[in-house]
Amino acid sequence: MKDHILERPSACIAPSSPPPVQAGKKKLISVISACYNEEENVTECYERVKKVFQEMGNYRYEHIFIDNGSKDKTLVVLRKLAAQDPNVKIIVNARNFGHIRSGYHAILQARGDAIISCVSDLQEPPELIGKFLEKWEEGFLIVIGVKLQSDESPLFFAIRKLYYELVTRLAEIELNKNTTGFGLYDRRFVDILKEMQDPYPYFRGLVSEIGFPVAKIPYHQPARKRGITSNNFYALYDIAMLGITNHSKVPLRMATMVGFAVSFLSLLVAVGYLTFKLLYWDQFSLGLAPLVVGLFFFGSVQLFFIGILGEYIGAIHTQVLKRPPVIELERVNFEKES
Repeated sequence: MKDHILERPSACIAPSSPPPVQAGKKKLISVISACYNEEENVTECYERVKKVFQEMGNYRYEHIFIDNGSKDKTLVVLRKLAAQDPNVKIIVNARNFGHIRSGYHAILQARGDAIISCVSDLQEPPELIGKFLEKWEEGFLIVIGVKLQSDESPLFFAIRKLYYELVTRLAEIELNKNTTGFGLYDRRFVDILKEMQDPYPYFRGLVSEIGFPVAKIPYHQPARKRGITSNNFYALYDIAMLGITNHSKVPLRMATMVGFAVSFLSLLVAVGYLTFKLLYWDQFSLGLAPLVVGLFFFGSVQLFFIGILGEYIGAIHTQVLKRPPVIELERVNFEKES
Protein backbone atom coordinates (compact mmCIF):
# COMPACT_ATOMS: atom_id res chain seq x y z
CA MET A 1 0.00 0.00 0.00
CA LYS A 2 1.35 3.42 -0.84
CA ASP A 3 2.00 5.87 1.96
CA HIS A 4 -0.33 8.39 0.50
CA ILE A 5 -2.74 9.06 -2.32
CA LEU A 6 -2.97 12.51 -3.87
CA GLU A 7 -6.04 14.02 -5.40
CA ARG A 8 -6.35 17.31 -7.23
CA PRO A 9 -9.93 17.96 -8.31
CA SER A 10 -10.12 19.58 -11.72
CA ALA A 11 -12.30 22.39 -10.40
CA CYS A 12 -9.88 23.23 -7.61
CA ILE A 13 -7.16 25.82 -7.41
CA ALA A 14 -3.58 24.66 -7.61
CA PRO A 15 -1.82 23.78 -4.36
CA SER A 16 -0.33 26.78 -2.62
CA SER A 17 1.93 27.21 0.36
CA PRO A 18 0.46 27.65 3.85
CA PRO A 19 0.17 31.26 5.06
CA PRO A 20 3.49 32.75 6.13
CA VAL A 21 4.24 33.30 9.81
CA GLN A 22 6.44 35.87 11.45
CA ALA A 23 10.16 35.22 11.24
CA GLY A 24 11.39 33.03 14.07
CA LYS A 25 7.89 32.08 15.14
CA LYS A 26 6.73 28.49 14.84
CA LYS A 27 3.44 27.69 13.18
CA LEU A 28 0.57 26.94 15.51
CA ILE A 29 -1.34 23.68 15.01
CA SER A 30 -4.72 23.17 16.66
CA VAL A 31 -5.73 19.59 17.42
CA ILE A 32 -9.45 19.09 18.03
CA SER A 33 -10.73 16.10 20.02
CA ALA A 34 -14.45 15.81 20.61
CA CYS A 35 -15.44 13.64 23.55
CA TYR A 36 -18.50 12.24 25.26
CA ASN A 37 -18.07 9.78 28.14
CA GLU A 38 -14.43 9.11 27.26
CA GLU A 39 -12.83 9.18 30.73
CA GLU A 40 -10.85 6.03 29.90
CA ASN A 41 -9.43 7.40 26.63
CA VAL A 42 -8.74 11.14 26.90
CA THR A 43 -5.47 10.77 28.83
CA GLU A 44 -3.96 8.40 26.28
CA CYS A 45 -5.23 10.62 23.45
CA TYR A 46 -3.51 13.62 25.06
CA GLU A 47 -0.25 11.73 25.64
CA ARG A 48 -0.07 10.38 22.08
CA VAL A 49 -0.72 13.79 20.54
CA LYS A 50 1.85 15.39 22.85
CA LYS A 51 4.45 12.78 21.91
CA VAL A 52 3.95 13.49 18.19
CA PHE A 53 4.67 17.20 18.61
CA GLN A 54 7.58 16.61 20.98
CA GLU A 55 9.23 14.37 18.40
CA MET A 56 8.73 16.90 15.59
CA GLY A 57 9.68 19.94 17.67
CA ASN A 58 9.13 22.49 14.91
CA TYR A 59 5.54 23.43 15.70
CA ARG A 60 3.60 25.02 18.52
CA TYR A 61 0.35 23.26 19.26
CA GLU A 62 -2.85 23.47 21.25
CA HIS A 63 -5.00 20.46 22.03
CA ILE A 64 -8.67 21.48 22.30
CA PHE A 65 -11.01 18.98 23.92
CA ILE A 66 -14.70 19.78 23.55
CA ASP A 67 -16.81 17.93 26.10
CA ASN A 68 -20.34 17.30 24.89
CA GLY A 69 -22.11 16.97 28.23
CA SER A 70 -20.36 13.82 29.47
CA LYS A 71 -22.06 11.89 32.27
CA ASP A 72 -18.88 10.23 33.56
CA LYS A 73 -15.60 11.71 34.85
CA THR A 74 -14.31 12.87 31.46
CA LEU A 75 -14.39 16.51 32.49
CA VAL A 76 -12.58 15.78 35.78
CA VAL A 77 -9.76 14.07 33.89
CA LEU A 78 -9.56 16.91 31.36
CA ARG A 79 -9.33 19.53 34.10
CA LYS A 80 -6.33 17.70 35.60
CA LEU A 81 -4.61 17.61 32.22
CA ALA A 82 -5.32 21.30 31.62
CA ALA A 83 -3.92 22.21 35.05
CA GLN A 84 -0.66 20.41 34.22
CA ASP A 85 -0.28 21.51 30.59
CA PRO A 86 -1.34 24.95 29.22
CA ASN A 87 -1.44 23.45 25.71
CA VAL A 88 -4.59 21.59 26.76
CA LYS A 89 -7.74 23.66 26.35
CA ILE A 90 -11.30 22.66 27.16
CA ILE A 91 -14.66 23.77 25.82
CA VAL A 92 -17.54 22.56 27.99
CA ASN A 93 -20.92 22.40 26.26
CA ALA A 94 -24.05 23.27 28.22
CA ARG A 95 -25.57 19.94 27.15
CA ASN A 96 -25.16 17.18 24.58
CA PHE A 97 -25.61 18.90 21.21
CA GLY A 98 -24.75 15.83 19.14
CA HIS A 99 -21.43 14.78 17.67
CA ILE A 100 -22.00 16.65 14.40
CA ARG A 101 -22.42 20.09 15.94
CA SER A 102 -19.94 19.70 18.78
CA GLY A 103 -16.84 18.81 16.77
CA TYR A 104 -17.70 21.36 14.10
CA HIS A 105 -17.99 24.14 16.70
CA ALA A 106 -14.56 23.29 18.12
CA ILE A 107 -12.98 23.54 14.67
CA LEU A 108 -14.42 27.04 14.28
CA GLN A 109 -12.95 28.09 17.65
CA ALA A 110 -9.41 26.93 16.89
CA ARG A 111 -6.84 29.64 16.12
CA GLY A 112 -4.06 27.55 14.57
CA ASP A 113 -2.53 27.96 11.12
CA ALA A 114 -3.83 24.43 10.53
CA ILE A 115 -6.52 22.50 12.38
CA ILE A 116 -6.42 18.74 12.87
CA SER A 117 -9.53 16.79 13.82
CA CYS A 118 -8.79 13.62 15.81
CA VAL A 119 -11.47 12.00 17.96
CA SER A 120 -10.68 11.02 21.53
CA ASP A 121 -11.76 7.36 21.27
CA LEU A 122 -8.38 6.50 19.65
CA GLN A 123 -9.94 4.93 16.56
CA GLU A 124 -8.19 7.63 14.55
CA PRO A 125 -4.42 7.19 15.19
CA PRO A 126 -2.76 10.49 16.26
CA GLU A 127 0.53 9.18 14.86
CA LEU A 128 -0.68 10.19 11.38
CA ILE A 129 -0.45 13.87 12.35
CA GLY A 130 3.14 13.94 11.12
CA LYS A 131 2.13 12.75 7.65
CA PHE A 132 -0.73 15.25 7.59
CA LEU A 133 1.69 18.09 8.29
CA GLU A 134 4.12 16.88 5.63
CA LYS A 135 1.45 17.10 2.94
CA TRP A 136 0.27 20.46 4.29
CA GLU A 137 3.80 21.85 4.04
CA GLU A 138 3.86 20.68 0.41
CA GLY A 139 0.94 23.03 -0.24
CA PHE A 140 -2.22 20.97 0.19
CA LEU A 141 -4.88 22.92 2.03
CA ILE A 142 -6.73 19.77 3.11
CA VAL A 143 -5.27 16.41 4.12
CA ILE A 144 -7.72 13.67 5.05
CA GLY A 145 -7.39 10.17 6.41
CA VAL A 146 -9.03 7.47 4.31
CA LYS A 147 -10.20 4.38 6.17
CA LEU A 148 -9.31 1.52 3.83
CA GLN A 149 -9.39 -1.21 6.50
CA SER A 150 -10.97 -1.50 9.91
CA ASP A 151 -11.00 -3.83 12.91
CA GLU A 152 -14.67 -3.04 13.53
CA SER A 153 -17.44 -5.49 12.73
CA PRO A 154 -17.12 -6.64 9.08
CA LEU A 155 -20.87 -6.16 8.69
CA PHE A 156 -20.77 -2.53 9.85
CA PHE A 157 -17.70 -1.81 7.72
CA ALA A 158 -19.46 -3.24 4.65
CA ILE A 159 -22.59 -1.20 5.38
CA ARG A 160 -20.52 1.97 5.71
CA LYS A 161 -18.78 1.31 2.38
CA LEU A 162 -22.14 0.67 0.75
CA TYR A 163 -23.44 3.96 2.14
CA TYR A 164 -20.43 5.90 0.83
CA GLU A 165 -20.97 4.37 -2.61
CA LEU A 166 -24.66 5.29 -2.53
CA VAL A 167 -24.10 8.89 -1.43
CA THR A 168 -21.30 9.34 -3.98
CA ARG A 169 -23.61 8.21 -6.77
CA LEU A 170 -26.47 10.43 -5.60
CA ALA A 171 -24.42 13.55 -4.87
CA GLU A 172 -24.10 16.39 -7.35
CA ILE A 173 -20.42 16.74 -6.47
CA GLU A 174 -17.66 14.14 -6.08
CA LEU A 175 -17.52 13.16 -2.41
CA ASN A 176 -14.55 11.55 -0.67
CA LYS A 177 -15.27 7.94 0.23
CA ASN A 178 -14.44 6.22 3.54
CA THR A 179 -13.61 9.41 5.41
CA THR A 180 -14.78 10.39 8.88
CA GLY A 181 -13.48 13.97 9.08
CA PHE A 182 -10.14 12.81 10.49
CA GLY A 183 -7.56 15.06 8.86
CA LEU A 184 -5.90 18.46 8.59
CA TYR A 185 -7.60 21.64 7.43
CA ASP A 186 -5.82 24.85 6.52
CA ARG A 187 -6.81 28.13 8.20
CA ARG A 188 -8.23 29.43 4.90
CA PHE A 189 -10.64 26.50 4.73
CA VAL A 190 -11.82 27.15 8.30
CA ASP A 191 -12.31 30.86 7.56
CA ILE A 192 -14.62 29.90 4.69
CA LEU A 193 -16.59 27.62 7.03
CA LYS A 194 -17.13 30.58 9.35
CA GLU A 195 -18.54 32.63 6.49
CA MET A 196 -20.94 29.83 5.51
CA GLN A 197 -22.53 29.77 9.00
CA ASP A 198 -24.00 26.29 8.55
CA PRO A 199 -25.70 25.31 11.85
CA TYR A 200 -25.83 21.58 11.06
CA PRO A 201 -23.21 20.70 8.45
CA TYR A 202 -22.29 17.51 6.68
CA PHE A 203 -18.60 18.19 7.17
CA ARG A 204 -17.29 15.62 4.70
CA GLY A 205 -19.53 17.13 2.06
CA LEU A 206 -18.26 20.65 2.75
CA VAL A 207 -14.72 19.47 2.04
CA SER A 208 -15.78 18.54 -1.49
CA GLU A 209 -18.15 21.49 -1.85
CA ILE A 210 -15.43 24.10 -1.26
CA GLY A 211 -13.12 22.27 -3.64
CA PHE A 212 -9.62 22.92 -2.29
CA PRO A 213 -6.83 20.48 -3.26
CA VAL A 214 -6.89 17.32 -1.16
CA ALA A 215 -4.18 14.87 -0.13
CA LYS A 216 -5.39 11.48 1.08
CA ILE A 217 -3.57 9.38 3.66
CA PRO A 218 -4.80 5.77 3.98
CA TYR A 219 -4.95 4.18 7.41
CA HIS A 220 -6.14 1.08 9.21
CA GLN A 221 -8.78 1.85 11.82
CA PRO A 222 -8.05 0.06 15.10
CA ALA A 223 -10.77 -1.45 17.26
CA ARG A 224 -12.05 0.57 20.18
CA LYS A 225 -10.04 -0.48 23.26
CA ARG A 226 -12.08 1.05 26.07
CA GLY A 227 -15.55 2.43 26.57
CA ILE A 228 -18.69 2.18 24.47
CA THR A 229 -19.36 4.25 21.38
CA SER A 230 -22.18 6.78 21.56
CA ASN A 231 -22.92 6.45 17.85
CA ASN A 232 -26.14 4.46 18.01
CA PHE A 233 -28.39 3.62 15.06
CA TYR A 234 -30.24 6.93 15.24
CA ALA A 235 -27.00 8.96 15.20
CA LEU A 236 -25.69 7.02 12.19
CA TYR A 237 -29.04 7.37 10.39
CA ASP A 238 -29.03 11.11 11.10
CA ILE A 239 -25.66 11.71 9.51
CA ALA A 240 -26.51 9.40 6.62
CA MET A 241 -29.65 11.37 5.76
CA LEU A 242 -27.77 14.63 6.28
CA GLY A 243 -25.28 13.62 3.61
CA ILE A 244 -28.07 12.83 1.14
CA THR A 245 -30.29 15.87 1.77
CA ASN A 246 -27.35 18.32 1.74
CA HIS A 247 -25.82 17.16 -1.51
CA SER A 248 -28.47 15.52 -3.69
CA LYS A 249 -31.90 16.24 -5.17
CA VAL A 250 -32.11 12.75 -6.67
CA PRO A 251 -34.56 11.33 -4.06
CA LEU A 252 -37.00 14.19 -4.70
CA ARG A 253 -36.85 13.72 -8.44
CA MET A 254 -37.10 9.97 -8.01
CA ALA A 255 -40.39 10.52 -6.14
CA THR A 256 -41.78 12.35 -9.15
CA MET A 257 -40.60 9.72 -11.63
CA VAL A 258 -41.78 6.78 -9.51
CA GLY A 259 -45.14 8.48 -9.01
CA PHE A 260 -45.53 8.90 -12.76
CA ALA A 261 -44.45 5.30 -13.44
CA VAL A 262 -46.81 3.83 -10.81
CA SER A 263 -49.68 5.95 -12.13
CA PHE A 264 -49.06 4.67 -15.64
CA LEU A 265 -48.85 1.09 -14.36
CA SER A 266 -52.13 1.55 -12.50
CA LEU A 267 -53.78 2.76 -15.68
CA LEU A 268 -52.56 -0.31 -17.58
CA VAL A 269 -53.81 -2.63 -14.83
CA ALA A 270 -57.18 -0.88 -14.78
CA VAL A 271 -57.55 -1.19 -18.58
CA GLY A 272 -56.53 -4.85 -18.41
CA TYR A 273 -59.08 -5.65 -15.70
CA LEU A 274 -61.79 -3.84 -17.62
CA THR A 275 -60.95 -5.70 -20.85
CA PHE A 276 -60.95 -9.11 -19.16
CA LYS A 277 -64.23 -8.33 -17.41
CA LEU A 278 -65.93 -7.31 -20.67
CA LEU A 279 -64.64 -10.38 -22.52
CA TYR A 280 -65.21 -12.92 -19.73
CA TRP A 281 -68.02 -11.38 -17.70
CA ASP A 282 -69.15 -14.54 -15.96
CA GLN A 283 -65.81 -16.35 -15.63
CA PHE A 284 -63.59 -13.41 -14.52
CA SER A 285 -64.03 -12.35 -10.90
CA LEU A 286 -62.34 -9.22 -9.58
CA GLY A 287 -61.90 -10.41 -5.97
CA LEU A 288 -60.65 -8.51 -2.94
CA ALA A 289 -57.03 -9.73 -2.93
CA PRO A 290 -55.80 -7.44 -5.78
CA LEU A 291 -57.52 -4.47 -4.17
CA VAL A 292 -55.94 -5.11 -0.76
CA VAL A 293 -52.47 -5.75 -2.21
CA GLY A 294 -52.69 -2.67 -4.42
CA LEU A 295 -53.89 -0.52 -1.54
CA PHE A 296 -50.99 -1.51 0.70
CA PHE A 297 -48.48 -1.15 -2.14
CA PHE A 298 -49.50 2.35 -3.11
CA GLY A 299 -49.81 3.34 0.55
CA SER A 300 -46.27 2.20 1.31
CA VAL A 301 -44.87 4.02 -1.74
CA GLN A 302 -46.59 7.21 -0.65
CA LEU A 303 -45.36 6.93 2.94
CA PHE A 304 -41.79 6.29 1.78
CA PHE A 305 -41.63 9.41 -0.35
CA ILE A 306 -43.49 11.50 2.21
CA GLY A 307 -40.69 10.50 4.60
CA ILE A 308 -38.07 11.57 2.04
CA LEU A 309 -39.84 14.90 1.62
CA GLY A 310 -39.96 15.25 5.41
CA GLU A 311 -36.18 14.81 5.63
CA TYR A 312 -35.64 17.69 3.20
CA ILE A 313 -38.15 19.88 5.04
CA GLY A 314 -36.40 19.07 8.33
CA ALA A 315 -33.04 20.09 6.84
CA ILE A 316 -34.55 23.38 5.63
CA HIS A 317 -36.11 23.96 9.06
CA THR A 318 -32.72 23.52 10.75
CA GLN A 319 -31.11 26.04 8.39
CA VAL A 320 -33.89 28.59 8.82
CA LEU A 321 -33.67 28.55 12.63
CA LYS A 322 -30.00 29.67 12.42
CA ARG A 323 -29.24 28.53 15.94
CA PRO A 324 -25.58 28.33 17.02
CA PRO A 325 -24.02 24.87 16.75
CA VAL A 326 -23.59 24.65 20.54
CA ILE A 327 -23.98 26.75 23.67
CA GLU A 328 -20.82 26.84 25.77
CA LEU A 329 -20.94 26.51 29.53
CA GLU A 330 -17.25 27.11 30.22
CA ARG A 331 -13.79 27.44 28.69
CA VAL A 332 -10.52 26.39 30.29
CA ASN A 333 -7.02 27.66 29.38
CA PHE A 334 -8.27 29.94 26.60
CA GLU A 335 -6.34 33.19 26.64
CA LYS A 336 -7.95 36.44 25.57
CA GLU A 337 -7.12 37.13 21.96
CA SER A 338 -6.38 40.59 20.70
